[in-house]
Amino acid sequence: MATVLEISLLTESDRASWEVLARGKDIYFAVERSDDDYERAWRRLLDDEQIRGIAARLDGEMVAIAHYLFHVSIWYSGKCYLADLFVAAEARRRGVATAVIEWVAQDATKHGFPGLYWNTLEDAPARALYDNVGKFQKGLIHYTYRPDTGSRRVNAR
Repeated sequence: MATVLEISLLTESDRASWEVLARGKDIYFAVERSDDDYERAWRRLLDDEQIRGIAARLDGEMVAIAHYLFHVSIWYSGKCYLADLFVAAEARRRGVATAVIEWVAQDATKHGFPGLYWNTLEDAPARALYDNVGKFQKGLIHYTYRPDTGSRRVNAR
């Protein structure tokens, strides 16, 4: 029996299944979020034209989610950042993640944001897939800046 994979934008009726997978992603990466954080993210995914969320379904059951956003670029026509991609454990190694990445890339191109990129942890199990699907930039290092909340101040003159 053939398995049918369908990918589509999230809709209001997807909320419960989306949240199960979103919380699963956060548990996997040891991220803690409040219920308000999930509600705010859900509203953004449905209400913001630059932020999108999709679901992948195998035989009608939601098994993966992806969140991405479109943004302008200084040097290019536009970029698409794949912020989250999570596939339920029981659906991994079945081509779902590859299909989701390809779907996002097509959607981004269709909307004028052809440059797709994403980040992952160095030791992430998905690296094998990403190394195969993506174009790895050797030597590229990703930095994140978080303001220090301590008492130290920097004086600008």
